[in-house]
Amino acid sequence: MNGLSLFKRASRAFDDYPSLAKLIVVCTISGGGYVAYADANSTSGVHAAAPPVSEIKKKKVVVLGTGWAGTSFLKKLSDPSYDVQVISPRNYFAFTPLLPSVTCGTVEARSIVEPIRSIVRKKSVNVSYWEAECFKIDAENKKVYCRRNPDSSMNGKEEFAVDYDYLVIAMGARPNTFNTPGVVEHCNFLKEVEDAQQIRRSVIDSFEKASLPTLSDEERKRILHFVVVGGGPTGVEFAAELHDFVNEDLVKLYPAAKGSVQITILEAADHILNMFDKRITDFAEHKFHREGIDVKLGSMVVKVSDKEISTKVRGNGGEITTIPYGMVVWSTGIGTHPVIRDFMKQIGQTNRRALATDEWLRVEGSNSIYALGDCATINQRKVMEDVAAIFKKADKDNSGTLTVKEFQEVIDDICERYPQVELYLKNKQMRDIADLLKMAKGDVAKEAMELNIEEFKKALSEVDSQMKNLPATAQVAAQQGTYLANCFNRMEEAEKNPEGPIRFREEGRHRFRPFRYRHFGQFAPLGGEQTAAQLPGDWVSIGHSSQWLWYSVYASKLVSWRTRALVITDWTRRFVFGRDSSRI
Repeated sequence: MNGLSLFKRASRAFDDYPSLAKLIVVCTISGGGYVAYADANSTSGVHAAAPPVSEIKKKKVVVLGTGWAGTSFLKKLSDPSYDVQVISPRNYFAFTPLLPSVTCGTVEARSIVEPIRSIVRKKSVNVSYWEAECFKIDAENKKVYCRRNPDSSMNGKEEFAVDYDYLVIAMGARPNTFNTPGVVEHCNFLKEVEDAQQIRRSVIDSFEKASLPTLSDEERKRILHFVVVGGGPTGVEFAAELHDFVNEDLVKLYPAAKGSVQITILEAADHILNMFDKRITDFAEHKFHREGIDVKLGSMVVKVSDKEISTKVRGNGGEITTIPYGMVVWSTGIGTHPVIRDFMKQIGQTNRRALATDEWLRVEGSNSIYALGDCATINQRKVMEDVAAIFKKADKDNSGTLTVKEFQEVIDDICERYPQVELYLKNKQMRDIADLLKMAKGDVAKEAMELNIEEFKKALSEVDSQMKNLPATAQVAAQQGTYLANCFNRMEEAEKNPEGPIRFREEGRHRFRPFRYRHFGQFAPLGGEQTAAQLPGDWVSIGHSSQWLWYSVYASKLVSWRTRALVITDWTRRFVFGRDSSRI
């Protein structure tokens, strides 16, 4: 029996016996937590003492942000020759994929956060943290200007400047309102732990208010109408969590509200979860329809007031429709921090939503500033911009033509420098580089194939069509932070022995290999103990078995043993006692 067949049988068993699925989930996440604990402790206490750093002045690294990118960078940085200063208004790291669970009490807020000081406490690198907000970056003088966190109660100087040798910008992004009137004043966002806590209080407030005897039926239905703007993973997961919270817990405590609750998802595109496989999209839409969650596709929000949300449906003649609501959660993508916008103007990047970096995560036009995570986007260099230089470098005998053998000698460097080449070969199902060259030369024997510069350009002309921007996800940000830390750890060694691909326009090699994102898959929890999983290789699974996989992966990815233990305890508590509806 192969592995896939076994998985299908197990999936069928979980679907037929939900109680068995719950029992196995609890046991598995406990086991997953134990494995994560063993993995976390397998490396503790075994680090050799760092060699003493010479009296040479340490390079000062300033890190802005304590999100996925910044925290991953701090965790992996191990070279004691750096003096690291972390600046962020948030003194903790938050496991943001579980924010929708916090909104409904499935997981407690403190279970998904870890103080940043605890994360860096035992490192060999000198790391200090200041709770402050950066409001200006001065690249010319290598300074960042900060002010104390306005939400804190600490005293002292309001503003101060910090010098740096290297600056790592990992500030994340803000919700994108598209300048829609009323969004900031009347909508809830779901980017921070505080947002999730506020949504939880608002949900409970709505049910308490709807229970008052003075309300009319119409007003009660309005108060209990929850609208989610945006059909991406965050919006869909919140809607599913809220549906479970209402039907599994709240209707038992608020029986008068049972027939008045309505959940609506407004999505401007043709489908929800449009970044997932069509099988997952179709399943989610049909599941929500069966459960009474109203999914309105092609609906663009044009205005939000204190009690109504106005939408314009595509293909409906531009007619405006108003929808009464009690609470709105806005989850429509990301925007740019004001400090990032100001910095982009300084360096001439005015037509972008995020900082443009090269493939080594350096901000374009700078050798000492790096940007990663949601606040940045990699500007991958096109093959056609360097095609003449590539041809010249590969044509070692200067014959004016390029043989398959000559091209094969540099193809590894080309694929490493321009990842779209490898992706193009894979998508076109080409066995090797000879198949690519045949497109320009025709059906010629491999040994006799020679291309001039024009034929070479023709062969590579469509390769750049495979270029895509990386998604703004925790998975991308974490990998970028780890990559950049590894570069910093090997900075001195790479200066002497470069390990990157050939410089096609210059001599020598690049110091490091370019950043290469590796996609490990994605989840979409759909409620009712069912999750959709999409893994590399066109592998899709939907159901209770995928929910078990979701529990295991998230338990292992939490940043510390403390958070793993707390989250697993919260999941178990929810299975046994249900979610808490107290308004605290």
